[in-house]
Amino acid sequence: MMPLLSNAVREAPWGLAGDATAARRLARLARQALIAEAELTPKPGLVDRRGRGAHTDLSLEIMRRSAVAIEPYFVQMALASRGAQPSQSIRERLALIGRQAERAMLDATGGSNSHKGAIWAMGLLVSALAMHDNDTGDGDVTASTVAATAKAVASFEDRAIPRLVSHGDMVARRYGVVGARGEALSGFPHVVAVGLPALRRKRRSGASEQVARLDTLLSIMASLDDTCLLYRGGVVALAAAKTGAAAVAVVGGTGTRLGREELCRLDRRLMDLQVSPGGSADLLAATLLLDAVEHGQYDVQEVSDGTY
Repeated sequence: MMPLLSNAVREAPWGLAGDATAARRLARLARQALIAEAELTPKPGLVDRRGRGAHTDLSLEIMRRSAVAIEPYFVQMALASRGAQPSQSIRERLALIGRQAERAMLDATGGSNSHKGAIWAMGLLVSALAMHDNDTGDGDVTASTVAATAKAVASFEDRAIPRLVSHGDMVARRYGVVGARGEALSGFPHVVAVGLPALRRKRRSGASEQVARLDTLLSIMASLDDTCLLYRGGVVALAAAKTGAAAVAVVGGTGTRLGREELCRLDRRLMDLQVSPGGSADLLAATLLLDAVEHGQYDVQEVSDGTY
């Protein structure tokens, strides 16, 4: 397992030097988490260092450009939320900034939807973190606290414009699943109750950071009704992803030979179906963000290519 930052860094006050500095620090962590998720390799069906995964309009470079392009909007969300409480006005301000972030994303990617779901999830968490910024670094703010605040923000409707129906919304209604909005309204259970426990359990077992993150992604995949999978491949794709991800865990995870074989099998299956678990990837990025904040880290730890 790669070491976390030193105790001196972890114990330093996390929100330092004023609103703007704290907001930039939050936004940087969000951007780093998104890039760390994209770079994690090998992921089933997803963009990574090997290539485009099941996508035809995305690449690792596009994902990096997208994360950089939306970072300034996370700064704005943090500034708008610092010192505030969940409210109708904050929700609508975040929605306005989020729509601006989506336009910046599309400009940076040439029209590809690289991070629309992440703008929603990470934006809510950045907002909630900013609301708790004076508490961070002293052990009082936990992932569950932040997720509960994000849930409260998400509970307000955006009245500024008629609610747009996304692909995820359509899929959620068709298949009776909660989707990204439902995940937020439930307090991000796949981050708090699935992702973070899996990540820390794997680290405690001595797994490398790469393996810990891959196994965390698979834990989320095995549980999440991922609307990205449902939209592209219906219940067949979702079942294949859930079953395949669980199969990796059964044989010991991606740190074992059998686990790597199962992961390769899952990757081939999703590639054949031309589907990608984008919702699970967004929640892995959210997990990495909250993990870094709980540890008082100024950066999301990078992992090298390594040998796998």
